[in-house]
Amino acid sequence: MKRSIIITGGAGFIGNHVVRLFVNKYPEYKIINLDKLTYAGNLANLKDIEDKPNYKFVKMDICDFEAVYQLMQDEQVDGIIHLAAESHVDRSIKDPFTFAKTNVMGTLSLLQAAKLYWESQPVPYKVARTQSRKDTKNEDSATLQLCDSESIDCRFYHISTDEVYGALEMNHPEGIPAPHQTIASAHSSQIEAHGSLAYGDKFFYETTKYNPHSPYSASKASSDHFVRAYHDTYGMPTIVTNCSNNYGPYQFPEKLIPLFINNMRHRKPLPVYGKGENVRDWLYVEDHARAIDLIFHKGKVAETYNIGGFNEWKNIDLIKVMIKTVDIALGRVALSDEQRAMSGSQLTAHSSLPDEMFPDMNLITFVTDRLGHDARYAIDSTKLQKELGWEPSLQFEEGIEKTVRWYLDNQEWMDNVTSGDYQKYYEEMYHSN
Repeated sequence: MKRSIIITGGAGFIGNHVVRLFVNKYPEYKIINLDKLTYAGNLANLKDIEDKPNYKFVKMDICDFEAVYQLMQDEQVDGIIHLAAESHVDRSIKDPFTFAKTNVMGTLSLLQAAKLYWESQPVPYKVARTQSRKDTKNEDSATLQLCDSESIDCRFYHISTDEVYGALEMNHPEGIPAPHQTIASAHSSQIEAHGSLAYGDKFFYETTKYNPHSPYSASKASSDHFVRAYHDTYGMPTIVTNCSNNYGPYQFPEKLIPLFINNMRHRKPLPVYGKGENVRDWLYVEDHARAIDLIFHKGKVAETYNIGGFNEWKNIDLIKVMIKTVDIALGRVALSDEQRAMSGSQLTAHSSLPDEMFPDMNLITFVTDRLGHDARYAIDSTKLQKELGWEPSLQFEEGIEKTVRWYLDNQEWMDNVTSGDYQKYYEEMYHSN
């Protein structure tokens, strides 16, 4: 194998897409999926690749330093893509301790294990050091050598969130033309219906000062700082990325989009916080996986990259598009012959039709807003676009149609997850661990 890479949280939502991409794209790599299999981890997400010769699953807690360190030695690991995290804001408000343990101490455990293993290795296992950092005395020049980004063999890649930046002011609540365009947004079929809008004139940049507002975002901010500190202190070859809200197949249904699709299937209420006016930037998960692949291989050590879709939506507008897409897909709305003549790939073009046509609009239920609910997130990913050539391939209207179709075509997966049966199986299978 050319490389041996651990992907933490590989049975989770974003993780399974990254694992699948790496396993299929790099058959010469050994890909190790390290996952504790908590509620959001499901090996059924990876059924299509579980028998690939370059894939290996290891059930392990990232907080178990000794086990992680031993795994790195056994598998001669030279790369870590760190996705494992507690990631639901509502859960962090109720149980901040779990988030601090997993997101902070788990990251620290991985960093220290990587540091010790990589420093113990001869060339070509090299630890990166920036040109600006002065060498200190009594360091082993054989293992801590100056090298540029092209010659680095080891890499610790930490995936974080846009929520560490805090919140942006929504000073244009009606929306203004977005100052940035991508190929996807410029060719969106919905440019006239929604356009590429921004709801404020400020964005999150890689240089934006951290200002987390929830226990979840505070724990992620702390883990980000640890990653950067390991580069600055020890010369570790680290990279950090901050991404916007992901959506797509295999997402655990406590998150807004799969939750609402599932509730619409069963005609259950759709609980909307406050007035549904909070704004998020949305990123299709497969686009995120492509960015991770690119940054892992070509990103500059010690750099931060923002990954976003330039794709802002108010929650209430997003929910209405979902309702229309689901109602049409399930045949719950009467369409004219002209409307029916539209191709299946244009379902979301119906988003401009009046809300009154769609019966599931009545499922919307406004509930008390959650504590500390940030008004607006909006990432500027221009740096990634200019330096590495990445752009999102889908706008939300296109991505949500693909997402809806996947969940409706995979209702057995959804039912298994919502019932909790998959967890019972893992408890039986790994009861001794």
